[in-house]
Amino acid sequence: MSTEEKKVGAPEPAENKSVEQMALDDERRVKVLSPGALVAKRFFRNRLAMVGLIILIAMFLFSFVGGWVNPYRENQIFEDYSAVVKDFAGATENTEYRFAEVTSGAIPSGARTSLILAVNNGESTYTAGDNTYSIEDLGLDSWLISGTAAVAKVDKLAGKYIISSDSLEVTDALTAAFTKAADAGETSFEFGGETYIITGSNRSFTISTMQELGVGSKLIIEGDNLSYEFRKAALTAMGEGKTSFKADGKTYTMEVEDLNAAVFDGSDEVAAISNYSIQGIENGTVISAELKARIIEAIGEGETSFVLTDAEGNEIEYELTRENNRYTIRTESSTKLIQTYLAPSTSHWLGTDGYGMDILTRLMYGGRISLIIGFVVVILETIIGVVLGGLAGYFGKWVDMVIMRIVDIFYCIPTWPILIILGSIMDSYQIGPKVRIYFMMIVLAVLGWPSITRLVRGQILSLREQEFMTATEATGLTVSRRIFRHLVPNVIPQLIVQCTMSLGGIILTESTMSFLGIGVKFPYASWGNIISSVSNVFVMTNYWYCWIPAGFLILITVLGFNFVGDGLRDAFDPKMKR
Repeated sequence: MSTEEKKVGAPEPAENKSVEQMALDDERRVKVLSPGALVAKRFFRNRLAMVGLIILIAMFLFSFVGGWVNPYRENQIFEDYSAVVKDFAGATENTEYRFAEVTSGAIPSGARTSLILAVNNGESTYTAGDNTYSIEDLGLDSWLISGTAAVAKVDKLAGKYIISSDSLEVTDALTAAFTKAADAGETSFEFGGETYIITGSNRSFTISTMQELGVGSKLIIEGDNLSYEFRKAALTAMGEGKTSFKADGKTYTMEVEDLNAAVFDGSDEVAAISNYSIQGIENGTVISAELKARIIEAIGEGETSFVLTDAEGNEIEYELTRENNRYTIRTESSTKLIQTYLAPSTSHWLGTDGYGMDILTRLMYGGRISLIIGFVVVILETIIGVVLGGLAGYFGKWVDMVIMRIVDIFYCIPTWPILIILGSIMDSYQIGPKVRIYFMMIVLAVLGWPSITRLVRGQILSLREQEFMTATEATGLTVSRRIFRHLVPNVIPQLIVQCTMSLGGIILTESTMSFLGIGVKFPYASWGNIISSVSNVFVMTNYWYCWIPAGFLILITVLGFNFVGDGLRDAFDPKMKR
């Protein structure tokens, strides 16, 4: 054999060896990778899957990290103070009697009503109920009202009158005066400078006196802590045309013009008298006597505006408008305004919504709700589906038949009508927004598990007849161990794909429910109820930043889950090109 010939099987010299370079997708190279590494390589080489993964990572960072970094709170309402002209007070010409009483409740409602009839008929006395009242004209349609008060009772026995009283001293002279009047059929008598009224007949009588009860007038006296004596003296002085009066141990002066008057204690104005009722529009509004007098003056002179200097020396302009017999006083005031529908700016990158809340912040917190609901529902669906699908696929026979018939029943349930009905029930019972989220997750999971059950059952039916299951039976493993340690792990790749694809659908379902008002409720935010706040065409067309960002986030998040799901499906496919 020639020395140049090579022996069969002889190793080739090292210097003659050439290093063969293998491509990344070379079949020999792929075969040395583990199944998990092979799936990962296929997944990461899928460009759409990478785009979806990047989108999902961005959404999670936006929703969970963004809320911590953002300086605003989820439900923070932004307000600002602005000067606006608004209704301040109202003035109405008074046409009804107002009453000042000696003691509270001294003039019953019946006596007040009957006063009008007595005045119209020109009567000085009138009867209301069982009591008799007398009125005295104080001028300017003001009346001093007195009423009867029982001071003694009289019984007639054996032709004699017996008087009993706790407030009168019963003397022979008093008895004689009463006897004379009663026998003559008179209804009153004079005694000791007092006029007494007799009521009753036959054997039982009542002796009463007229006592001052109060004053009724169409003039209104407005001031702080004014006594009855003050009100009576002021009305009397106005009726008599005086410019001063005494009350409560003080002397007051008045500046009178027609039916209007300002009452002064020295240089301080303490009350205003007029035939106009002036009330603040808002509860708690304090209108000074000076301002009331100026309003009344402006009404009398037909002014449409006037300027008044307040206690701090600031000039305040008031506008006066009339509608029938009512006047409205308007003025410019600093008012707290909610900053609704602000355009995007450096302070609010996506503006504010109709509640005055920062839209970007609501989108961050809304993403948390939407993503958490999606993952929780998928986890619950998977747990139910794996358990029932595993039992149906492994045992078969009647167990499989029962579980599959239950699955068929759930497939026949009209999902959206059920969701709308449940949402209405929660509204009627006023379920809290936080508890409502839990209920919604449970309901979506209960309605969504049948598809996973069918998937797991189908896979286990094909796996249970293979050799490795025969080996598990031979080794004496328990049924639960065979199902959940050997069968179910072989279904996990398909489950991952199914769950990933389902996440996008659940987010869409939650968003639709919230948009319809049966999902996540205020004050919690979700991408769906952010869009639902755009309730009319005007807002939709003029404030695009209130709904387009939320719709865009729903779109790209669902696309992201779909891209990842497609990538996982292709990566787990054993027929995928190496």
